[in-house]
Parts: sequence; structure tokens; C-alpha cells
Amino acid sequence: MGAVNPAGAAGTVTTVTAGDRADRVPKQDRSRATRQRLLEAAVACLAEHGWAGSTVTVVAERAGVSRGAAQHHFPTREDLFTAAVEYVAEERSGALRALFPQGAAGDRQAMVRALVDLFTGPLFRAALHLWVAASDEDQLRPRVTELEARVGRETHRIAVELLAADETRPGVRETVQGLLDMARGLGLANLLTDDAGRRERIVAQWAALLDEALG
Repeated sequence: MGAVNPAGAAGTVTTVTAGDRADRVPKQDRSRATRQRLLEAAVACLAEHGWAGSTVTVVAERAGVSRGAAQHHFPTREDLFTAAVEYVAEERSGALRALFPQGAAGDRQAMVRALVDLFTGPLFRAALHLWVAASDEDQLRPRVTELEARVGRETHRIAVELLAADETRPGVRETVQGLLDMARGLGLANLLTDDAGRRERIVAQWAALLDEALG
């Protein structure tokens, strides 16, 4: 039996059937799924083809949706790519927290390695292409600057929580930020060559330094 909607116009009674509700929910799910496919495809395209080769049309084709559907979710190219990098950064941050629910009670070297890994792989490569594009694109620069500020703050916050770092102690904040800056540098080095061996030695050294600095 349908539910009565008392908000019907001009005193009319609007009946919402169970079938109507069933139709709406899948439509909402499909919309969310389409948006997610577009975001993931945008990151992949940016990492593989750079800014110049990553158009809305290319992303839509990779996601298996029409260009019109892509523009329904993201009216401009800048909207799509900044949202894509932010989305994946948030997903990775959540995964990182889930890896170490006990924080510093876990393996500190494993935590350092996981933080370093945030700056390697397709997400970092995509973000780097976005930074380079923003340096030349006036319309894109403010969006990327604001996005990077937010991602940077969140990454720092996660690192502090995982490492149980007491930033009221002199030098601790700078030590944590130094770790993240070092991780970004390792990510850049990894773009050209497989830097895994050297990266692992540096991770071990930084874990030892953090043990000493953080207690």
C-alpha cells in the first residue's frame, strides 16, 4: 500500500508507492557508482597521460560513460581532476588509518613505510601532473593550491596520530614534517627509477630516528 505524502500541492494527496521508492534508490546508487568510476578513471588517465592527454572525453570513455554524464557530475575539466585527486587521497588516508588502528602501539617502521608509500604510485604521479599543470593554468592554480593545503594538513594529522607524536615538545612537529618531506622526495625519485632498495634503507633509518625523537 502506498504512503501518503501530506506535502502534495494545492491540497492534493500524493501517493508514493513502494515501487517509486525502489526505483529511486537504485538510481541514486547508479549515480554514486558513475561518479566513483569517473574519479578513478580521471586519476588513472592523469597518471598515465598527464594533463595534456587527459580530457573529459578520454576519462568518460575509460569510465564507460557518456561525456554528457561526466559533465553532469563535473561541469568542468578542473572540477573533475581536482575532485579525483582529493577523492583518492581521502580513500588512501582511510586505508592508512585502518592499517594501524592501534597507532604507535604497532610497528613504527611499518608505519613509516606506509606513510612513504602515500607518495609513490599512481596517486602521487597524478597529483604531480596536476601540480605541473597548475603552474601554467591560472584557472587551475587556486584549486590545486587549496587542495594541496588540505591534503597536506590531513596527511600531517594522520602521521601525528599514528606515531603518537607530542607536538608540544620542541622539534617534534618539524621531525614529523621532515618525514613527510622526505617521503615526497623519495616519491619523486621513484618516478624515474625503481628506488625500492634505497627507499627501504631510508625508511629503516627514519624509523630509528623517530624512535629516538618521539620516545
